[in-house]
Amino acid sequence: MIKAEKTDKQTVTDILTTSFSDNRSVNFVIPQDKHKTERIRKLMAYSFDICFRFGDVYLSDCGKACALVLYPDKKQTTFQSIWWDLRLAFTVFGLNRTIKVVAREQLIKKHHPAGDMFYLWFIGVQQGFQRAGIGKQLLQELLQQSQKMQRPVYLETSTPGNVPWYQRFGFELYAEEELSYRLFFLRKIS
Repeated sequence: MIKAEKTDKQTVTDILTTSFSDNRSVNFVIPQDKHKTERIRKLMAYSFDICFRFGDVYLSDCGKACALVLYPDKKQTTFQSIWWDLRLAFTVFGLNRTIKVVAREQLIKKHHPAGDMFYLWFIGVQQGFQRAGIGKQLLQELLQQSQKMQRPVYLETSTPGNVPWYQRFGFELYAEEELSYRLFFLRKIS
């Protein structure tokens, strides 16, 4: 696993755009119109920027998988982050959905701890390379990194089949929420 550079933004954005094109949680916030793929790409570019600034962005050694990790305790409100948020609201969600997105984010945050955490926001494997062990290897390395940092790992998934996969790595399912889809909250404390 390597830390991504700014020059890796396109690669990371491409991997996550295709990996999450059918994801329920992503499609909950993205208007389902002819611009859907471009909106997902902008969401992933935004997420890259946020994690690059307030967390870490990782690539697998082979460059076919990536992960966006956020450290919420390090996230600050800056002019740039406000600009990123406004641009996201206007070009990705639209004003009507922004209220829905903010409400969902508040719901998610109520399940997060008050202290430090290793928030695994996105992890994805390039299409055509999934189910080859690349994601497994990346997740194992992320867990090692979180242990070095002494931070518990938190994540959500809207894909029911992902829950047992994460549980095999020692994650516990600690909460669920019903939106227009089921959102599963997982954590690995040690």
